[in-house]
Amino acid sequence: MTEPTPKPAPKGGIGAAVAAANENARRSLLRNHNGGYAEVSNLELFFDLVFVFAITQLSHFLLGRLTPSGALQTAILFAAVWWAWMYTTWATNWINPDRAMNRLMLGSVMLASMIMSAAIPQSFGSAAIPFAASYVAVQIGRSLYVWWTMERDAYGAGLNQLRITAWFVASLPFWMFGALTGTIQTQITAWVAALAIEYAGPFLMFRTPGLGRSSHKDWIISGNHMSERCGLFIIIALGEGLIISGATYAQAPAQAGLNLALINAFVGSFAMWWLYFDIGARRGARHIEHHAMPGLIAREAFTYWHIPIVAGIVVLAVGDELMLAHPLDQSHADFVAVVIGGAALFVGGLAAFKRISSGNPWYPASHAYGLIVLAAIGAWGLLQHPSHLALMGATTLLFGAISVWEWVSFHGGWLERMENRNMWLGKILRARIEKRRSQRLAKEATNAASREA
Repeated sequence: MTEPTPKPAPKGGIGAAVAAANENARRSLLRNHNGGYAEVSNLELFFDLVFVFAITQLSHFLLGRLTPSGALQTAILFAAVWWAWMYTTWATNWINPDRAMNRLMLGSVMLASMIMSAAIPQSFGSAAIPFAASYVAVQIGRSLYVWWTMERDAYGAGLNQLRITAWFVASLPFWMFGALTGTIQTQITAWVAALAIEYAGPFLMFRTPGLGRSSHKDWIISGNHMSERCGLFIIIALGEGLIISGATYAQAPAQAGLNLALINAFVGSFAMWWLYFDIGARRGARHIEHHAMPGLIAREAFTYWHIPIVAGIVVLAVGDELMLAHPLDQSHADFVAVVIGGAALFVGGLAAFKRISSGNPWYPASHAYGLIVLAAIGAWGLLQHPSHLALMGATTLLFGAISVWEWVSFHGGWLERMENRNMWLGKILRARIEKRRSQRLAKEATNAASREA
């Protein structure tokens, strides 16, 4: 994950140096943005279509396995799908998708990802080998290619990609052993071990025997590209939920509550879109674009903390489908777990993401109190067994309440009005916010310095 250093220009005067630099830029397979603006290409949008399919497959996989074991299997598959997409997003932050060779590489990754996605329904059965083999091929093949491009166009810039490849190679035996084993329990254990290795890599700075370790200074990325790509994945997940809702409604027999269930499913998706994009996405984009170490923010806020956000949307799509199929059926433990679990993942992950991107040491109060109310809704669902529509409706109302709270807090201008009226409380709150933000930035700098040391 290293931004390359341009090759030194040859001798021969300024004119020759400029000509050589222009030729290097023309031939380079890299974006060479040096941490600045990088546009999301049409190929990347096309690439995401494969993961629309993958998200749909994951929702259907969970829908058919509403048990603790099924939830664990879904979590494993989701972690693999997210990791394949995310590492490709990091790769396209550096390589230029408009170059023909890069397009061919991304096309190959799309094909392997398509095979992986198609194998999801039987990934813990007859399609275990296709799923594992295609996933490993995506991760190792893409990392080796990016290593080659960086070594081709810059001196020593590909070393970090070589470390990443080594970590994927280390997880390879666990993926294949799990795929070849005859029992689901052994397969789960092996694949959890493989994912544990891969997810630990960035935290351990990809420390590799003989290759050293990476540095946060190596992760020079385009912040706008990373934030926009993750925002687009949120759109993918929300869109998949709308597609499932519409398809289920179209196929459902006429029954009481069906129309209200469709309205509730749409309003819930709209509220989730509002919660993410009104404050979180914009503030996250500004934070990563202006941060001294954008790679660190990309790792924490986008690579990791978007996992529960997306997972929550996927799980709630399953809840919408169950609600539309049987709007007035009583809620039992499995349905309550889907609805409350999905909502908790979404709100909790979003709270952590907004905390990081705001620079404040506290979580958003609207989200924190929302989680408390969500726990009460869960208890109500388990004790009183309300209808599917009523339980999902309560969750949608909660999302709406959080959205209104946040809107009033950030768009109502209440703090500025209090300061303008010379109210002592407004001044105290402003001073406290600025003090906490300064303390957080100083702590980040200290932690980064200690990690580098």
